[in-house]
Amino acid sequence: MIARVTGRLEEVRDGSALLDVGGGLWYEVFIPACDMERLSKKINQDVILYTIHYMEGDPSHGAITPRLVGFLAESDRKFFRLFTTVKGIGARKALRALARPVGEIASAIQAKDARFLRSLPEIGPRMSEQIIAELNGKVDDFAGPASAEAPELPEGAAEALAVLVQLGEKRPDAQALVERVLAVSPDIESTEEIIQQAYKIKAGGG
Repeated sequence: MIARVTGRLEEVRDGSALLDVGGGLWYEVFIPACDMERLSKKINQDVILYTIHYMEGDPSHGAITPRLVGFLAESDRKFFRLFTTVKGIGARKALRALARPVGEIASAIQAKDARFLRSLPEIGPRMSEQIIAELNGKVDDFAGPASAEAPELPEGAAEALAVLVQLGEKRPDAQALVERVLAVSPDIESTEEIIQQAYKIKAGGG
């Protein structure tokens, strides 16, 4: 399974990113709608995408195509896996539906806000209710502030945030810890150092 791809971002188009991973190899990675703008600002830069490798097509007709879906944060990949367990939501539909940051969508599910969910592409009234019925109570770790309240983090800090969530911190708490680390030490770039400082702050040592 291809779990992570690192390379120079060559192009962003039609819901996908093209990465040059070296050695004459390029990967096309499908990305959620909410990451299109952020990735468009990183053309010609090295990026890390947390990926899901899956097969698309109808095996009964011999038409199977391998696909890669990629995310800027590992926690977003986890949410995508959960989101696509909802009946009727496949990978392509989910990518189009994720037009808002994962934290906002998870918060809407948590609050049973069907109106917000209906505003997402591909999600109608019936599907919004189904998402709430199937996922409410399962998305607390992903819920977070609206993107307007959560500034975009540098790459090392974003990585640290994803790791902290993996280690059991709730996303809003992890976001607050990382932002406090950056406020105290704005020049810190190492993911490991940010995590260490975050736990120091949590323990009351910062």
